Amino acid sequence: MDAEDSAAESSRPREAFRSPGSARSAPCRTSAPMLLAESIIHTLDPYAVEFGGGFGIRWYGLSYAVGFLIGWMFLRWLGKRGSILLTPVQVSDFVFYVVVGVVIGGRLGHVLFYDRDLVTTVHPGFPWWGVLDIHHGGMSSHGGIVGVTLAALLFAARHRVPFLHLIDCAAIGSPPGLALGRLANWVNGELPGKALPPEWWASPPWWSTKFPAEALEPGFPHLAKLAPLQRMGIVDPAAPFPRSLVDACYAGNERALEALAPHLTPHYPNQFLQALTDGPILLAILLVVWWKPRRPGVVAGWFFAAYGTLRMGTEALRQPDHGVDQIGALTLPMMLSIGLIALGAGLAIWASRREQMPAIGGIGRRH
Repeated sequence: MDAEDSAAESSRPREAFRSPGSARSAPCRTSAPMLLAESIIHTLDPYAVEFGGGFGIRWYGLSYAVGFLIGWMFLRWLGKRGSILLTPVQVSDFVFYVVVGVVIGGRLGHVLFYDRDLVTTVHPGFPWWGVLDIHHGGMSSHGGIVGVTLAALLFAARHRVPFLHLIDCAAIGSPPGLALGRLANWVNGELPGKALPPEWWASPPWWSTKFPAEALEPGFPHLAKLAPLQRMGIVDPAAPFPRSLVDACYAGNERALEALAPHLTPHYPNQFLQALTDGPILLAILLVVWWKPRRPGVVAGWFFAAYGTLRMGTEALRQPDHGVDQIGALTLPMMLSIGLIALGAGLAIWASRREQMPAIGGIGRRH
């Protein structure tokens, strides 16, 4: 939801070790990660379909579209069963509001929390303003939550549906999209985990991740050992080195990748861990909570508290964003998650005690 490359690098593979928004992703050439005996190597193309000139259909955008589709289908099913107060037609309208809230809130949250320089970034290519460059990635899950909350408030006012029930519905339908968004972060090569302890580097576990773009970072110490690859013609001898080496890896050059991989730093697979916690684990918690009827707001409270708690755990393994506020060991996402935990716990307790509000729903019951 939630780590990107400069416009000047728009034709290059995404560099995994820059802060969110500091760089813009670019087309890679392979469609699957390379799994060596020691690590998972990121060599993915962010485009599902590329039309040329930096335009195309990206996996990042498709992940959001599929997530919204799954959430819409699930809420329609609940509506048909009578488990929520929305009719199937109202579900479609509500999901439209949610989509707008996620996109606007998620993007503005990213700009506000992680990359304020986008406000003053102007470039000659469409859409001309950095804030609108959403196709390059850069969305904040915390900002998306705020956007969905405001969208639910607007929908409640216009359609006379209880606001707290609407955010319950949004909460129960969101985990698939959150999980797919984290997998899209992996495809983009962003939000890497922290480096594994140095004693693991000689023989890293199979689940660790490595990023060829590390070779582009200032001070990468192994370039002298790898330079002969260019003289041997394994990588493009006419292109600047080490860019030619990284491009060769992303183009599927196995000899280049086998030479570079042992020198790359292994990382915790943070994107996969967050996909697991934000998706199946979070959904399981919410299904258990709403298996029987609950007063409006209880499910949303559990969502905020559970998401914040799970995010705290995975953030401890995520590489901090460069230039983003941090207090001691607490990163900005951790601080935002602490606020979510407090908000969620308070909301769940308060909502459960509102005896004047009838319990609604119950996933395990047909009404």
